[in-house]
Amino acid sequence: MRSTRFLVIAAAAAAVTSVTLIAQSQATRGTTPARPAAAAGQAKPPLNPRTTDGHPDLQGVYDLATLTPLERPAMFGNNLTLTQQQARKLEDQVANRKEQAALPSDGNRAAPPIGGDGSSGAAGNVGGYNNFWIDNGSEYVTVNGEKRTSLIVDPPNGRVPQLTAAARQRAAARPNTPTSDEQEGTDPGLERAPGAYDDPERRPLGERCLLGFGSTSGPPSLPVLYNNLHQIVQTKDHIMILNEMDHDARVIRMNAQHLPSSVRKWMGDSVGHWEGDTLVVDTTNFTDKTRFRGSTDQLHVVERFTRIDGKTLLYRFTVEDPATWTQPWTGEYTWPATDTQMFEYACHEGNYALGNILRGARQRDAEDTAKKGGNR
Repeated sequence: MRSTRFLVIAAAAAAVTSVTLIAQSQATRGTTPARPAAAAGQAKPPLNPRTTDGHPDLQGVYDLATLTPLERPAMFGNNLTLTQQQARKLEDQVANRKEQAALPSDGNRAAPPIGGDGSSGAAGNVGGYNNFWIDNGSEYVTVNGEKRTSLIVDPPNGRVPQLTAAARQRAAARPNTPTSDEQEGTDPGLERAPGAYDDPERRPLGERCLLGFGSTSGPPSLPVLYNNLHQIVQTKDHIMILNEMDHDARVIRMNAQHLPSSVRKWMGDSVGHWEGDTLVVDTTNFTDKTRFRGSTDQLHVVERFTRIDGKTLLYRFTVEDPATWTQPWTGEYTWPATDTQMFEYACHEGNYALGNILRGARQRDAEDTAKKGGNR
């Protein structure tokens, strides 16, 4: 029990490193501030603004939070869309759960047991965030006026295609090795892979505050539990996408050639061009340190950004890796603009937890050694 407690405490410390700035950001997100009314006679901004070079102006801050999951839940079958009545019922259920979870806690409640009580709340795995910190949206994403059941639109079942035989073999050979898209909290501190806690560089990038978890940094850029803001800054030769979590910045080189295959990057090498009014971004040259959903460094992602009105982008992505999936797969969802301010996500600067995780592992090793010695 003591060894579990050490690692759980380490996980709690990891949560504390960034919660202050998350709280600042979350506190401003209950509603989007209304824009000041235009003065009488003042021209309204164009529905599809353009930059000085004539291309659509994609700049702004966008909130990607949505209740729509990447993969379609089985209960929806092959139905891509929800009726308005279905969506309203599901959204109301989420709103009610959040309202209940936001009620004040009993100040006289007992402490949760060592290691957590197994519930889905913060006490389930001690150190987890409670409802206040979660910001995964309040509505299902709307595309073409229809509420969507999944971000994935192809295959038609809304699910990631099957893994190839080679991918299954890789997964079996590398158990308990997190990938860049894994959500927070998948490792309760009990990873048993040999040497998992022997070297800080063995720990996943998200745990080390180097790259946002859940593929929030992209590509593809996906919504996660919190800190879903993305800011686009656009020039003629470069487009930058700043991610709120871990302040990761993707720089897209316009009308350029990919870097040599010997150059590998966590978020890949992104080059862009315009196809009419759509920005197309082609990304290759990934490393095997990110391994999006178990992919290889041959992962290829094509993204398409299209402004559909003055406050909304349509983001569409296609993922391909013949060594991982039996076919390419495609998803899409809208990026609504927001006036919410993006705060710095200062995680790495105060990441005391990483050292505590390794110390907890050393304590567990010592306890295991002592037990073995006592059994002789």
